[in-house]
Amino acid sequence: MRNTARWAAALGLTAAAVCGHLTGSAVAAPASLYAPSALVLTTGHGDSATTVTPERAVTLSCAPTATGTHPAAAEACAELRGIRGDFNALKARADVHCTRLYDPVVVTVQGVWQGQRVAYERTFGNACAKDALGSSVFAF
Repeated sequence: MRNTARWAAALGLTAAAVCGHLTGSAVAAPASLYAPSALVLTTGHGDSATTVTPERAVTLSCAPTATGTHPAAAEACAELRGIRGDFNALKARADVHCTRLYDPVVVTVQGVWQGQRVAYERTFGNACAKDALGSSVFAF
């Protein structure tokens, strides 16, 4: 009889552990140690993100480590941490001179940076102006 009681108790505890989340119990999953940072970056030729067809898109995740399809993920994440995710802080280098040929390039960023929603769009006069940022963030 004692074995039956033990088996019933073990079975009950196992069922509660496995199916507890299905019954609406208040068992919470452990929180992540890192705020989420997952971005999708696109680039394409055109005047605005609403009219341009993306020519290139990459993913970038920076927590806990730099990953994604971005070719320089570690450098881009380090740069974004340095500017606290403020894409407007990316400034053109003074030593780069571009022609004034107007062939607009649009870059967009959508996603989450350290738990905060990000929606960024910027139009450059041409590809040289985009590359003049000297930034690894849009180097894809």
